[in-house]
Amino acid sequence: MQDNATEVTAAGIARMAGVGRAAVSNWRRRHADFPRPVGGTETSPSFALAEVESWLRKQGKLAEVPLRERVWQQLSGHPDGPVTALTHAGCVLLLIHDRPPVWLELGAGSDERLAEMLPGALREVFTPRFGPESAQPVPQAVNTPGPASAPAADPPIAVNAVHSPSPASPRPAVHTPTGTELLPSVPLLRGVAELAAELGARQTFEFLLGRHLDANPRQYTLTPADLAGLMADLAGPARTVLDPACGTGALLRAAATRPDQKLHAQDSAPELAALTTLRLALHTWSTVRGATGDTLRADAHPQLRADAVLCHPPFNERNWGHDELAYDPRWEYGFPARTESELAWVQHALARLKDGGAGVLLMPPAAASRRSGRRIRADLLRRGALRAVIALPVGAAPPYNIPLHLWVLRRPEKAPAQPEVLLVDVGQFAGEGRGGPDWRAVREAVLDAWQAFGRPGRFTERPGLARALPVIELLDDDVDLAPARHLPPPAAADGAEQLTSVRELLGETLRLTAGLTPPRADTAHPARWPLTTIGELARGGALMLRTGGNGGHARVPVLTDHDVLSGTGPSGTLPESDEEAVLTAPGDVVVPVLGGGSVARVIDTTTAGAALGRNLVLLRPDPAAVDAWFLAGFLRGTANNRQASSYASTATRLDVRRLQLPRLPLDEQRRYGQRFRTLDEFERALRHAGRLGEQLVRGMYDGLTDGTVAPD
Repeated sequence: MQDNATEVTAAGIARMAGVGRAAVSNWRRRHADFPRPVGGTETSPSFALAEVESWLRKQGKLAEVPLRERVWQQLSGHPDGPVTALTHAGCVLLLIHDRPPVWLELGAGSDERLAEMLPGALREVFTPRFGPESAQPVPQAVNTPGPASAPAADPPIAVNAVHSPSPASPRPAVHTPTGTELLPSVPLLRGVAELAAELGARQTFEFLLGRHLDANPRQYTLTPADLAGLMADLAGPARTVLDPACGTGALLRAAATRPDQKLHAQDSAPELAALTTLRLALHTWSTVRGATGDTLRADAHPQLRADAVLCHPPFNERNWGHDELAYDPRWEYGFPARTESELAWVQHALARLKDGGAGVLLMPPAAASRRSGRRIRADLLRRGALRAVIALPVGAAPPYNIPLHLWVLRRPEKAPAQPEVLLVDVGQFAGEGRGGPDWRAVREAVLDAWQAFGRPGRFTERPGLARALPVIELLDDDVDLAPARHLPPPAAADGAEQLTSVRELLGETLRLTAGLTPPRADTAHPARWPLTTIGELARGGALMLRTGGNGGHARVPVLTDHDVLSGTGPSGTLPESDEEAVLTAPGDVVVPVLGGGSVARVIDTTTAGAALGRNLVLLRPDPAAVDAWFLAGFLRGTANNRQASSYASTATRLDVRRLQLPRLPLDEQRRYGQRFRTLDEFERALRHAGRLGEQLVRGMYDGLTDGTVAPD
């Protein structure tokens, strides 16, 4: 089957050829034989992938499309949409993972035979993995007469999209696609199988899913891997685990540690439920029971009594079922108000736990103090169902500007004689800017406090961090559970000692800064050097140019554009995939391409090895041709950045290839480079002094106002 249906955008062509989008626009204008658009819009056209690949190869602009890129372009340009394509790919990858000989036999035939035989092979895999319901094809819609002017229904966006049942009815997340549905995907599936032979089935799906999530960041709310791991650790070992709002499956993946587990997942978005079910099946040999449907209105697991429930529920939903669920038996601790959807999720979690089972939910901070929820919070405390409230640092999870909470639940086997609740605040471990928190410190502080709280004996209070509070002390008119309102401040001696240390360090930094102040500038005539561009240097082999941000291994630290602008260490993350990330090395020069600032950073030994983040370009100069500090210094020139910037949209974008350098001998480059290096040291000292000054001022204000610092 010829893959003429797959389409690719101008951005995809640029990625395939390793050029900027402007180059693709130039090719369209200058080459009469450039492929004509076959879809898209006038401002954002799409082209047939096969035609584009043929043209690029004929022009000598591409020796061969990398397998990963070709498969991704086939997926993203699939005629039925990328979600359907990704779901079909996940089905075949599970077949390859579980029964590779079956795929080898099927793949040897024609495209038509493969599409015809594949559903039967998938049923043999789906039945033991997902249950007998998944072996059935997608139920077809019942045609209901409507107005003559009514538009035709949109096609399903995933193989599990069902049109006939009530929207509230739960149903299995994965159904066996039919041969007719699979036929347009056959070229993609063959490419996916080839990629799986290179990477492995699980890694291939992670790569494709990561690219899809990265390409659609506003459509999905992701739970960071570090947070998911912390939540799973708080719940403890569990044989049966439920996530009733599973999203992309981060929480269940963190909890899946043994093959005899049973994982239960549900999500109201059919495409997410299907993708997550397939992802979990590829990640573990555990039994996976995925379902799609509105969990609060139509629970797919009403008889389940799980060892653990992990959940990142949707926040601040008014239309959660308040009117139709007034007499639901799950409201054991009180009927939630319309504005308290999060307390409905809390009680759903408790209802699905066995006696003594643990639940961990990510909650907005308002849920701990809104007056409309105080009666439910009070009953949760009295009966010992709410065991801990943990205030996370800003930036722990979306929305990143709010310090979210973790609620740790335990379904009570009997009412405790003297119930206590653990209150923890780890907000002090927030990272700088958009870098996210210090997860190692957060994890150690939270787990240490939680484990100490669970041991017999009196909990030792940790000022400013953790406190076990008798429930009776919280049962006032507000029942406010915000940890910051109940934790004692840090010990006065520690606070004063810390401020003294900061003050001494600031003094040393200011003295260093004064010593690094540049000497008086001597007047010189404007230089008229012969110039070259970064693009010319890259074509001549004097430097290598790479862009970052497509994905990488979850545990690799990532250098973000904010890190480069603020001069801080790697602090970001990339979508998890097994795609090879661009790693920095000493002597590299990293340039942000958004924001209009003239910034370039030379990578040193402390930053080397980090993955390159989004909106960054890495330049790796040949030391025999270009001095790194000379390169970085001239790239920071204001006039240089201005002539290489584009202002076609609301954000200024820098075309790094157009940045200019003077043609100078290497010895002269090094003379300039040494001066640029001393300027960089001066700039970093100024930044460090500024941060220390802010810390000292804030500490003095806090100390004077809470009485831990004397005014004289």
